[in-house]
Amino acid sequence: MTMAYTHAGPAAALPQEATAPENFSDEVLIERIAAGDRGAMRILFARHRLAVYRWLVRLLKDEALAEDLLNEVFLDVWRQAAAFEARASLSTWLLAIARHKALTVRRRRTEAQLDDDVASAIADPADDPELVVEKKSRAEMLRRSLARLPREQGEVIDLVYYHDRSIKEVAEIVGIPEATVKTRMFYARRKLAELVAAA
Repeated sequence: MTMAYTHAGPAAALPQEATAPENFSDEVLIERIAAGDRGAMRILFARHRLAVYRWLVRLLKDEALAEDLLNEVFLDVWRQAAAFEARASLSTWLLAIARHKALTVRRRRTEAQLDDDVASAIADPADDPELVVEKKSRAEMLRRSLARLPREQGEVIDLVYYHDRSIKEVAEIVGIPEATVKTRMFYARRKLAELVAAA
């Protein structure tokens, strides 16, 4: 296939109807980002920010920190766009970057000591009447049960059910074999059923 290159670059060779940037595939956007296209970066961010943000919140249980890391994830995409090899989907690559950043932050946080000032600033939700009502709702009960799963099981459940990832994609994001993902799914579902039944 021959592409006509002009001073405008490879995008000039695209047919008129396909040149609306919002219609570009993720792969085209990442190529344009690698070439320094800020508009492509804005489109990619708008397209994937919510899924990445929710994944970060799930991993960190801290919305403000998730927001900060979301920006870091997309800054990494801007810097490393040329390194994207398309072995997995772009959204899988984004979730893997986000997971790596979240795990790094969690390691740092567990190493830090919780001082008295911070501990006293943490609100006690036990006296909140709204929280008591929420505990009785099934969605809240399921969320609580999901949070009680071991981290390894919780993240595969989250990726499969809340981010619609395949077993193969989960294996790529988490960096484990597909068989291990299936095993974790099996034990996570069983544990989740026990936790919901006990609630």
